[in-house]
Amino acid sequence: MSGSDVDRWMADYDNPQKALVQAVREAILAADLRVTECIKWQAPTFTYKGNIASFFPKARKHASLMFHSGADIPGTFPSLEGDGKAARTMKFADAADLKMKRAELEAVIRAWCDLKDG
Repeated sequence: MSGSDVDRWMADYDNPQKALVQAVREAILAADLRVTECIKWQAPTFTYKGNIASFFPKARKHASLMFHSGADIPGTFPSLEGDGKAARTMKFADAADLKMKRAELEAVIRAWCDLKDG
């Protein structure tokens, strides 16, 4: 499955955060050319040599990304939440919040890709 599958998924996505989810999607894809997207677990998922992150599509008060192995991403990223063994989440309340966190989101994506190339 490819970006066109995600485009179709987005077209059918009925959620008050649809525009924000699309903006986060665009930010992730622009962060690093190595990143691709597909539909996994019934949600847009970003990949590079493994699963990076998936949207939690049922979130209605914010856009929420689950970084499947977020604990393994090298660096300090205050917006990555969670203290479990593997997963971390990053939430975006609105467009202003995305703007504030965009550089950090891009750094997380690049750190994942660099880790996988290292």
